[in-house]
Amino acid sequence: MLEPTTVYTPSPTRYDSMTYNHSGTSGLKLSAISLGFWHNFGDITPYDTMRRIVFTAFDNGITHFDLANNYGPEPGAAEKNCGRLLHEYFQHHRDELIISTKAGYEMWPGPYGDLGSRKYLLASLDQSLERLGLDYVDVFYHHHMDSSTPLEETMGALATAVSSGKALYVGLSNYDGPTLEKAAAILDELHAPFIINQNRYNIFDRTVENNGLKEASHRLGKGLITFSPLAQGLLTDRYLNGVPADSRIAHDGRFLQKSALTPEKLQQIRDLNDLAAERGQTLAEMALAWLLHDGMVTSVLVGASRPQQLLDNIGALRNTTFSDEELRRINEISKLR
Repeated sequence: MLEPTTVYTPSPTRYDSMTYNHSGTSGLKLSAISLGFWHNFGDITPYDTMRRIVFTAFDNGITHFDLANNYGPEPGAAEKNCGRLLHEYFQHHRDELIISTKAGYEMWPGPYGDLGSRKYLLASLDQSLERLGLDYVDVFYHHHMDSSTPLEETMGALATAVSSGKALYVGLSNYDGPTLEKAAAILDELHAPFIINQNRYNIFDRTVENNGLKEASHRLGKGLITFSPLAQGLLTDRYLNGVPADSRIAHDGRFLQKSALTPEKLQQIRDLNDLAAERGQTLAEMALAWLLHDGMVTSVLVGASRPQQLLDNIGALRNTTFSDEELRRINEISKLR
């Protein structure tokens, strides 16, 4: 990359308080809190806001920035904006960062613009690298399972991404346990460094517990990084008294709709909030700490619309220990009644 256009001096104490976990049995460590570029790095967000969020993340030891080809809006915008931030401020810190991206969802029209074919994955990776202004990404994921493409073809494309020098490691996103096991066996045969799975997981969404993904990841020595840890904001204090006018439910129904906040769900949120208060945590802090408590989750992906949200999330690392009774209560509260 070219020389940075603006000076940025990171905090000299940025590594002092962050926890770093190995991704499975690999040698790669990820910050326990990672920054996701899903919602707030498209062209509708002011660039200065993005800059302040990224500076806050890195100044506090968050070294992993997670993207995908379709993150925006519009698709590709998050990678372009990340590339600009890297060019202007992080050129001398590239080796301190883990940059990941993905391909799987639709990126361009026609039969070659989505899913899991070799043509799509490798073409998409080239496009991502161009938008990011990078020679390689640290982790390249297949974004979701694709039953229309042989698993061998998709895994072969991931292996090629590494052998070509365009990715250091590969990952799988939104896979289930049985498909993960088949994919891992193929990648092992290809000597491809598959080290991590990315899946939705939170107190309200236990899919990875029910479909075998969490157990299989641990047994096979693969890392697990989780997104939507706060259930799109439900696992915060934002909705304790209903729907605020400035909330995501109120102004952006793409990912969280008002119908999700049923009276039953609201009572669950309030009960969990009470438990968090007993622990001396906010609900968001407890929800993040819960994901990390058993050592099976490598890192938790958080989004942020302002820097203070990141600082609040990092606060979860102060206490990730739960008593058996606290875990029992969380499980009981979160059950569908």
